[in-house]
Order: sequence, then structure tokens, then C-alpha cells
Amino acid sequence: MIELNRRTFLKGAGASGATCALASLLPGSLAALESKQLKGMGKDIASICEMCSTRCPISARVIEGKNVFISGNKAAKSFGGKVCARGGAGHSLLYDPQRIVKPLKRVGERGEGKWAEISWDEAYQLIADNLNKIKQAHGPEAVAFSSKSGSQEKHLFHLATAFGSPNTFTHASTCPGGYEIAAKAMFGTKVKRDLSNSKYIINFGHNLYEGINMSETRGMMAAQMDKGAKLVVFEPRFSIVADKADEWYAIRPGTDVAVALALCHVLIEDNLYDKAFIERYVEGFDAFAAEVKAYTPEWAETVSDVPAKDIRRIAHEYAAKAPHAVVDFGHRATFTTEEFEMRRALYAANILIGNIERKGGIYLGQKPGDYNKLAGESVAPVLGKPGVKDMPKPAAKRIDQVEEQYAMMWSSGGIYQTILDATLSAVPYQLHGWVMSRTNPMQTMTDRARVVEALKKLDFVAVCDVYISETAAYADVILPESTYLERDEEIADKSGKNPAYYVRQRVVETLGDTKPSWQIFKDIGHKLGLSEFYPWDNMETLQLLQVNRDTALLRRIKDEGFVSFGKPIMLREPKMVAEFTKAYANAKPVDEDGTYGSLLSFKTPSGKIELTSAKVEAMAPGRGVIKFREVHLKKADELYFIQGKVAVHTNGATHNIPMLANLMSDNAIWVHPVTAGKLGISNGDPIRLTSSVGSEEGHALVTPGIRPDTVFAYMGFGSKNKELVRATGKGIHCGNLLPHQTAPVCGMNIHTTGVTLAKR
Repeated sequence: MIELNRRTFLKGAGASGATCALASLLPGSLAALESKQLKGMGKDIASICEMCSTRCPISARVIEGKNVFISGNKAAKSFGGKVCARGGAGHSLLYDPQRIVKPLKRVGERGEGKWAEISWDEAYQLIADNLNKIKQAHGPEAVAFSSKSGSQEKHLFHLATAFGSPNTFTHASTCPGGYEIAAKAMFGTKVKRDLSNSKYIINFGHNLYEGINMSETRGMMAAQMDKGAKLVVFEPRFSIVADKADEWYAIRPGTDVAVALALCHVLIEDNLYDKAFIERYVEGFDAFAAEVKAYTPEWAETVSDVPAKDIRRIAHEYAAKAPHAVVDFGHRATFTTEEFEMRRALYAANILIGNIERKGGIYLGQKPGDYNKLAGESVAPVLGKPGVKDMPKPAAKRIDQVEEQYAMMWSSGGIYQTILDATLSAVPYQLHGWVMSRTNPMQTMTDRARVVEALKKLDFVAVCDVYISETAAYADVILPESTYLERDEEIADKSGKNPAYYVRQRVVETLGDTKPSWQIFKDIGHKLGLSEFYPWDNMETLQLLQVNRDTALLRRIKDEGFVSFGKPIMLREPKMVAEFTKAYANAKPVDEDGTYGSLLSFKTPSGKIELTSAKVEAMAPGRGVIKFREVHLKKADELYFIQGKVAVHTNGATHNIPMLANLMSDNAIWVHPVTAGKLGISNGDPIRLTSSVGSEEGHALVTPGIRPDTVFAYMGFGSKNKELVRATGKGIHCGNLLPHQTAPVCGMNIHTTGVTLAKR
């Protein structure tokens, strides 16, 4: 972390000057253009942030033609009208001299770093010629299309489908896929946390105070500070969320599932669970109860290092606050092959106390159509779904359809890393091309050397991005996307306990010769001869189709930026149901207990929550019942290597943005004093980490806030391509140390391994 004083300020200023000089040598960069004033699209523009995947509602305006001031949209109350450090730094991305603002083509060897500016038409023609060449020789399925989740994926995947390829992938298997697939198996859909109303929160390393989700982070802060909620954290290191907890347990990496199952054991054996809820809404309880009978707190202590007496006490405290209590199922620092079982065990601990659709628990959310049916009137407008009839259905199977156990993932983002298998090993068939939008597998996938090998082997690679990212450095063509401050997009659904919409709008006129991704992929579609699948002209046309040509509604959403409709409701929360029925005279009749409990259903084969799943058992024999399986993450002479998020950066995306790079440009390796002492390492010493697949050099942060058998690093640092001038060579590259491994059922890319540590 940089301390801001005169000396470091001057040093930083000097570094920035050098950076600009280097950037000006890079073809297609903003630095290569003549400087000009920013032109705002209005006084205060409501829009959506894109500095991380949370996509908070924002308000932005241009200040004297020189800068953009970004604040939160006050209409989005759960977000508090605030932005985080990343959100506030959006202007730094906008006019970064290293940002790419002209199309580029490779003129040297792939990855060599030699580029030439080209026109958009030349770029489109180059892409069309290469993709059609692959299609004719090997079929459209020989091209993979991948995108960061969100607005970019829709238009890229539309292009992929029109082209005929089934191989579309988000970043799910490198980030949220585990808990999403577990929810799909148990509830039939995704679920949400009501942290702000929780009275007791059990957290397994979902570090909301560093991996910030503004709405959920503020919700947990409010629960702790204003409502006195207790927070218990199980995590191998003393993270920020552990620091703010009432209790922290330095759990052994990879053993979260043991503690979660032990909590379930106590809830069942001590009759603390909600029997009425289980009987009415849950399938497979008996089989689950029989399995967890052996998972005592005493057993869990031997596996996890968490004291048995504390597991028992915590289970009783948690049950005493039911149903207004929650076991958080979100992100954490360690991933293992038992990711699917771990997430299901966390959901099970929620199900047992009956906190579904109750304040402080978890809930399914209200989409506009269902909400209107419940209210008996049209409270919220239902958006139209502009589409194309008779879209072609790809003839080939997806490349991740090798094993039936991954079936739930095929329509939930796919198993991203199978692109490498298909490229390098022709499993299940050979890939020849890869088109990407704002995704950086060189950082987010494991075994960086393997990613490089795959990129070099492909016949053609095209990347749409705002920088020459570590992955884009290996492309044949780079298409410069406009930043989120320079583009309009479709209206997006942001519904929670009640329906809500918001929209991204241009804040400034475009700098350089960039285009929004929707325009880029539409233009490529036309160049590929697929014009029949693009019956719309521009974004305004799409927005009008979404609102069913209700121009007043469209104007309202644009003016306010975030618009919510109706009263919040949870189907099993009596007070909320009473307020709802009072507001809507034609609302559906309530049950005798004053709730809508009879209307609660789940999109599972049984129509109930499935603690034990026959569907999963058929897909993956032996996994229908949630159970503990021992995992081996390291050798006896190695240390666990884990990673996590930091508040001023987003995964592998923001480390070259000037303002954020100045805030944090390196990732020191957390080492326990006992471990450091044995190896003769002092704080700040240069060190080397070595794993089965790579070696990285960095420096040590000696701290008692980590287990002696574990080392930790924030992810996304240590870029290895020269184009990212601020990020290159700064810190260790986590992906270069992680072996290629995929978890059963959920298809997660494993992000924990063993390493040796040595002083350099």
C-alpha cells in the first residue's frame, strides 16, 4: 500500500510521466491521440458502474470538461447512494493514456507485442474471413466464444448462436459457479441473502469488506452496527471481514464442509431444526440426517482445527436467532474439489432453521410477472424480450458435455477451462478459434503456461477489451470497446424483494475510435453474412422494444436510473405479507398463518427443496446425498496457497488503471511469523513460491493473521505482458502457481494448491 506524502506523491508523479511516455509508443492507445476536452451528455446522468461485476447504480457528471465525478444513485436505497473505491475511480479508466482506442492487428509472433492500427472495416473483415474459414473447414463449433458475465455476454452469445457454435462461456467456473449450481440442485434457482435483517451471520470467508458488493456490504454493516447482529467467521487468514467479526476461527484450508456438516449435525441431533418447515418444504431430509449423524463437532475438530465446543455453542446460538439468521454461502478464499458439497452443506444449514423467505435469511426474489400475479394488478411493467425467431440451433454438442455430471453447468455459464482441453487435447473435438469479450483467462484460469500454450495453438484469436490485457496480448485482432461511461445499453432487471429496473447510459462523448460491444458484435454478424439475425438498428430500438414502446416508462427509467416498483415482500414473513395485502386490494388471499407459504414452490424435480437429490445421484453416482470427502491440497512439506479479493481491485481487470494502481500495485505474500522464522524470512524480504506448475517471485508480509501452514496473496497481480505498463512484473501471478484441476458436478476451476516458500 502506498503512503501518500510529498515524497511518494512526487515519486508517483514521476512514474506516471514515464508511463505516459511508454504508452505513447503503443499504437492505438489514447496517449497517441490529440488531447481534447471531455463532452458530457448532460448535467447528471444516471447509469451503471462496471468497475466490478456488482454493477452498482451510479450518477455521473463532467466537471469543467476535464474530469468525471461519479457518485452512487440515491434512488437505489440498498446501495446507499454510494460507490466503492473502484467505482469512484471510473474516470481514471476513461482517460488512461494506455487505454486502447483504435482497432489493432498483430504484426509479429503471437504474444510478441507488435501491433499495427487498422480500420474497423479491416478488423471486421479479418475476423469474418478467419471465422468463416474455420467454419467451412471444421464446422462452427470449432470456435469458442467467451465473455465476462453481464451486458457483454448477451450480444456475443447471440453472435455465436447465429454463427452456429454451441460453445459459449462466462467466467462462472472461475468464480460464482459453485454456489449457483448448488442452489440450482437444491432450490431449482439462484437465491439471495437478506444480510441487513439478520441477527446472526455465519461466514465461511465471504469477505464482503474487501470483495465489496455495495448493497450486501452495507447490509451486513447495518446488521452489525445498527441491529447488533453477531458475525462468526471461519477463514484461514485474518481478513477484513474476520477483523470485523465477533469471533474468528483460522480454519484449515479446504475443510469448510466439515464444519458446515458438523453444524448441521448439532441442529438435528439437539432438535434445534424447524421440523414443520422440513416436513412441508423439504425432500430427502432422512437420508441427509442419517449421513450427518457421523459428522460430530469432535470429528470436525480433528479435520478443521475448529474446537468442538465452539461448533456446538455456535450452532445453538444460531438456532436461537432462527429464522432471522443466515449461513452465508458466498465467495471465500479457498476452493477445493468438494466445492459442490461445501456449498450444499452451507445451504443445508440455512434450510434446517427454516429461514427461507424470512427476514435475515435467504429468499428467491420477486420478478415483475410473478409479483403482479401476487398483487392481482399490474404494479410493475414487464419488459419485452426482443428476440429473433428461428435462430439456428447448433448441431454439435458443447465441448464441456463430456460428462453428464456437469449437466447443470451447461446452461449456467459452462465450464470455461474446457476451452483449453479442446484446444490442446481435442477433447471432445478440436477447437480452432476463440472470440473473447472483456475476459482475461490468463489471470483467472489456472496454470498460466497452459493458457499460453492454448492461445498459441489456435488458428485465430479475437479479443474485445479496453486494454491490451494479458490475454489480449496473444490475440490476432483487438477490438477497442468503449468504457461504461461512453455507452448505452439495454434496460436490466435488478429485482430483489420487489421488482426493479436500471439502465446504463452514456455520460461522455466517446474518446478515440471505440465502439460499444453490442455494436461491435452486431457489425461482425453483418460481416459474417448473418444480417437476418439482426432485425434491429440500434440500442434505442432495443430499449423501446423492451418497454413495449412505452416512451414514458423509458424516459422515467433513464431519468431516474434506478426504478423500483411495489412493496418489498417475502412470502413467509407475516408482517411483510400484511403490508403487501393492505396495499393491493386484489392481492391473492393469505394462508391461515398470515403468510403466502402455500405459494412457495421450487423448480426441482420434486417441487421441494432437495436436501438429497435423485437428479444429482443420476448425474454423479454417490453424490445425491451431501457428504464429506477428504481432499489433499498439498504435500507434507508444502504450505497451502490461497488467494482472495481486495477492495481496490477486481480480479484480473483493474490493476493497470492509474488511480487504482497507485493505491495498490503489488501483492505481498502473507506468511506467519513462526513459518517465516524457520525459513529466515523477515518482513519485506524477497521470496520465491514454487508449485507443481510454476514459480513466482515476490516479497513477504510477515503477520500473525494467517495460519502457520498457509500463505496468502491477493489475486490479479503479476502481469507478464509488456503492454500493461503499470501492472507488469508487479507482485506474484497466482494463476502461474495453480495446477489445472476441475471440481465434480459444478465444474469449478480449483484455486488452492501446495507451494514451497524460500527466501531469495
